[in-house]
Amino acid sequence: MKIRDILEREKFSLSFEFFPPKRDGNLENLYTAIRELILQRPVFVSVTYGAGGGTREKTVEIASKVKNEFDQEVLAHLTCVQSSRDDIARVIEELSAHNIENILALRGDPPKDEEAFRRAPGGFGYASELVEFIHTRGDFSIGVAGYPEGHIEAPSLEVDLDNLKKKVDAGAHFIITQICFDNKHIYRFRDGAHARGIRVPIITGIFPIFNYRQIQRMAALCGAKIPPSLHDKLDKVSEKDEEVQKYGIEFAIRQSEDLLASDIAGLHFYSMNKSDHVLEILREIQLPREG
Repeated sequence: MKIRDILEREKFSLSFEFFPPKRDGNLENLYTAIRELILQRPVFVSVTYGAGGGTREKTVEIASKVKNEFDQEVLAHLTCVQSSRDDIARVIEELSAHNIENILALRGDPPKDEEAFRRAPGGFGYASELVEFIHTRGDFSIGVAGYPEGHIEAPSLEVDLDNLKKKVDAGAHFIITQICFDNKHIYRFRDGAHARGIRVPIITGIFPIFNYRQIQRMAALCGAKIPPSLHDKLDKVSEKDEEVQKYGIEFAIRQSEDLLASDIAGLHFYSMNKSDHVLEILREIQLPREG
C-alpha cells in the first residue's frame, strides 16, 4: 500500500528507520530489531541507501524482506549520488519488482572522499529532479527530506524552504525531517512550510541519544545544533554510556510529548538498528492513534 494513501486517512503516523549493516553477520540482529519494533504498529519502516553502491543491494534485499515476509509497509531510500539516470532507473525497476511502492527521494551526501556533491554524468543534482524522474517510472508514493535548521549547504532556512517547495511541487507526497533537538526549530520550519503553501504531511524525525561521540558526529554531519542545556548534561556523563542513554531517552520522551501536544503529523524514530531504547520511549508517551 502506498504511504500517501495511508497518511490521507490516518491522523498520526509512527515509523522507524533502519540501515543496512556493513557486515552480513549483523543482518539477523537487524531483522530481530525490525520484528520487535513492527509490533508497535508503525505505518511504515524505512531502509537507508548507501552512497556509491556501498549498500544498495542490501537496501533492496532488506526492504523486500520487510515488505514481503514481515508484511510491513516499507519506504526505500534512493539517492542521486554517483548514479546516472539509467542506474537509478534500474534500482527503481528492482524495487517495483519486489512490490515496493514507496521511495524516499534524496539528493544524498557526497562520498567521504569528496568535499562537495557532484552531479554524476547523466545524473541528477537535486532531489526535486529525482522526484520528477520517479514519477515517470511508475506510480510510487514519494517522500522527501526536510531540514528544520536548514540544509547544511543552504545559505538560509528561507532558501532551504524554497527548495523544499520545489520538491513538493515536483510531486512529493510527504516530508520526513532530519535530526533536530530543539522543537522551536521544528515549529518554525513547519510554519515556514505552511506559509509557502506546502500542505503535505510533515513527519518529525526523532533521534534517541545513546552514545555521546556518535551524536556529536551525527549533529555535525547534518548541521543540527545540540541545545546548550542538553550538551552540558551529556558532557558531564560523556564517559558513562548508561547515563548518556538514560538521559537521551528522557530527553526524547520530553521532546516527543511536546511535539505530540502540537499536533504533529507523525514521529519517525531513527532507531540505529536498535529496538530497546525506542521501545522504552514509546512506553512513556501516548500516541494519538485509534484502536
